[in-house]
Amino acid sequence: MKKTIKVGNIECGAKDLFLISGPCVIEEESIMMKTAEMLKEVSERLKIKVIYKSSFQKDNRSSLKYYDGPGLSKGVAMLAKVKEQFGFPVLTDIHYPDQAAAAAEVVDVLQIPAYLCMQSTLLVAAAKTGKVVNIKHGQFLAPDNMKHPLQKCIESGNDKVILTERGYTFGYNDLIVDPRSFYHLNNLGYPVVFDVTHCVRKYGIPSSDAKGGAREFLPVLSRAGVASGVDGVFIETHPEPEKALCDAASQLCVYDLEEFLKPLLEIHNVVRKY
Repeated sequence: MKKTIKVGNIECGAKDLFLISGPCVIEEESIMMKTAEMLKEVSERLKIKVIYKSSFQKDNRSSLKYYDGPGLSKGVAMLAKVKEQFGFPVLTDIHYPDQAAAAAEVVDVLQIPAYLCMQSTLLVAAAKTGKVVNIKHGQFLAPDNMKHPLQKCIESGNDKVILTERGYTFGYNDLIVDPRSFYHLNNLGYPVVFDVTHCVRKYGIPSSDAKGGAREFLPVLSRAGVASGVDGVFIETHPEPEKALCDAASQLCVYDLEEFLKPLLEIHNVVRKY
């Protein structure tokens, strides 16, 4: 039996598909609020629960010249404003153990980046806050080996964990989504999320370059993932993706999100009958 994890008013792992969405990195307030406003409308019209996601720091940018976020204090303050105004539970990445407690004062979910999913001190610090921990599947790790970071959280006294698939390294600068991963992650007994938009990034190419992502694959990948029995989808959104300061080539336009989600909800409803 899969464990259900409560995030705000969302029962992750229960019968309803949920959405994690928002700009890749925290940008100016108008962009953050416009995205949240549109997510609120989509949530109400489609009856889908939303966790608002945005990162206060992106510490794995490929160049020091690229925007890496506003930092912890300003970023968490922005997430607090979104949370207060729109009522969303919020999620953000942490990269270092000393960020965990400060971020946990506001956010509902602490996310462990895929590159860092085996970092014991980071996992322990996140777990000890008592917040829900979303562990992203490392591109280098066999999916069934996600039992190891999961167990580190449990042994630290926190079994409120979500596991997120985001693609596996396939040759140089490319990722592939193997549906067997969803089988393995589901068998660990915790809610499983499919991060669709990061799977279409083309590494080695700047995210501001149109060739740095393959949005044309978003529909087929997301539908395959939902058909494979995931509990939630992770879709980074932005009002003007081509102008986004991070992952411009892979984020989905927030104005296109509603139509994008409709077939996913239909597929999910069919899958849940069996």
